[in-house]
Amino acid sequence: MAERLMLLDTASLYFRAFYGMPDTLRRADGTPVNAVRGLLDMIARLTTDYRATHLIACWDDDWRPQWRVDLLPTYKAHRVAESVAGSPDLEVVPDALEAQLPMIRRVLALAGIAVVGAAHHEADDVVGTYASHADLPVDVVTGDRDLFQVCDDERQVRVIYTARGMRNLEVITEETVVAKYRVLPQQYADYATLRGDASDGLPGVAGIGEKTAASLLLKYGTLEGLLEAAGDPGSGLAGPVRAKLAAAADYLKAAPTVVRLVRNLDLPAPEQAGALLSPVTGGPRAELERLAVEWNLGGSVRRLLAALDLREQARTVTPRVAE
Repeated sequence: MAERLMLLDTASLYFRAFYGMPDTLRRADGTPVNAVRGLLDMIARLTTDYRATHLIACWDDDWRPQWRVDLLPTYKAHRVAESVAGSPDLEVVPDALEAQLPMIRRVLALAGIAVVGAAHHEADDVVGTYASHADLPVDVVTGDRDLFQVCDDERQVRVIYTARGMRNLEVITEETVVAKYRVLPQQYADYATLRGDASDGLPGVAGIGEKTAASLLLKYGTLEGLLEAAGDPGSGLAGPVRAKLAAAADYLKAAPTVVRLVRNLDLPAPEQAGALLSPVTGGPRAELERLAVEWNLGGSVRRLLAALDLREQARTVTPRVAE
């Protein structure tokens, strides 16, 4: 069985699970469990369908890093529930989801699934670092277009895009990005900077939409090359475009660093993090089976355990040699 590393944008998935599963799924005392159950079902299906042998649940240790906010104060500002001096701001998270996060961490730990975050960085940066340095083919599971930056057909890095739901997963490759957006993955951060992204509080450059952003990057290669052309009277860049870029000068100095993934975090290697998927045995399996009953996680726990058992069986099958 060929080895393959799967990287989860975990928050993206548990938010999707929370909103996609009925809120009537609760334990006996009324505590909601829909996000827990939905996430476990997602992991079971994804690891099976895409034949992952290694898995890392990438975690938001800081969902809105201060260094990004210092560069661009509007970054995710609409999602702040409360500002906390000296600590990460609190994100708007429904109470019913917040109550499930400790159980999500507990179940992932019992299942032997690696959870990796990094101080002062988002899960996207953890994904970016692993995807950029992995020596295995990589599948990144996310509903966030920013992670299209990591697509690399030569290195077999692709995105399993969840925006249309788990029944309509889309495999995004370098070829897909080019066909859909007319830019290369390595140009995607500059493209997003120019176009803007309301979901992240990126205003973009007024008057420059997706088509114009793509055509400018096609001609000038990078945002840096475009800005150099804007400063050169003989470059041939149209006057109205120069004016739009000049009006957004301060934004364009800050936004690229905010949008680009960090790819050089000091993280444990996948093997050190415990990324290899293995069956759950002994005490942890018994505890998961107990929680399945106590927390009304039943079928979701069974499906996850079965998926992990299947991963081991697939690794140990010896191909028949023709006589």
